[in-house]
Amino acid sequence: MTTSIFFLLFTVFELFSSTIITAKHPPSQRTIPPTSLGLHQEKLTHLHFYFHDVISGPRPTAVNVAQAPMTDKSPTKFGAVVMADEPLTLGPEPESKLVGKAQGMYASASQNDFGLMMVMNFEFLEGKYNGSTMSLLGRNAAISAVREMPIVGGSGLFRFSRGYALAKTYSFNVTTLNAIVEYNVYVFHY
Repeated sequence: MTTSIFFLLFTVFELFSSTIITAKHPPSQRTIPPTSLGLHQEKLTHLHFYFHDVISGPRPTAVNVAQAPMTDKSPTKFGAVVMADEPLTLGPEPESKLVGKAQGMYASASQNDFGLMMVMNFEFLEGKYNGSTMSLLGRNAAISAVREMPIVGGSGLFRFSRGYALAKTYSFNVTTLNAIVEYNVYVFHY
C-alpha cells in the first residue's frame, strides 16, 4: 500500500509542478505587432559628421592592439588590429563641435590592397540622438575615393536601424598617418 500512496503522491506532484512551470514560462516564440514596442512609422535619416583617426601624438585615438608575426613585412599591414575611440565632429577641424564617438576596431584584412574590416559603434552625444548608437560592420577599401559600408543595427532612437555609410577621406598626413574622414550616413529607423 505504501508503494501505491507513494506513486499517487508522485503523480499528483508531477501534474501540479508541470502546471506551475507551464504557467510561469511564456512560449519561446511569438508574433507581436511592432506598435507594441513603440515602433510606428519608419523614417530615413541622413547624418553628416567627421571621423578623426589620430594614430600619433600624445593622445592617440586609435592604437595597435595585435598583429601577426608577418604584419611588419606586409605592404598592406595584413593582420594588424587597431582599437579605436575616435571623436565624431560637426566639421573637419579637430576643435569642431563634438557630436559623438566612434568606438570599436578595424583590422587589415587584405593581403593585396588596403582593405580594412570595420566594426564600429557610433555613439551620439548631442541633440535628439544623444545616447543612441548605430553599428557599422563591413569592408573599408581605405584608399578608394568613396567607401560604402553597411549599418547593421543600433540602439535608442536607432533601434532596428539599417542603412549604409559613405566614407570619404578629407585629409591624410603621410608622416603621422592621422586622418580625417567625412561620413554621410543614410539609415532607416523608427
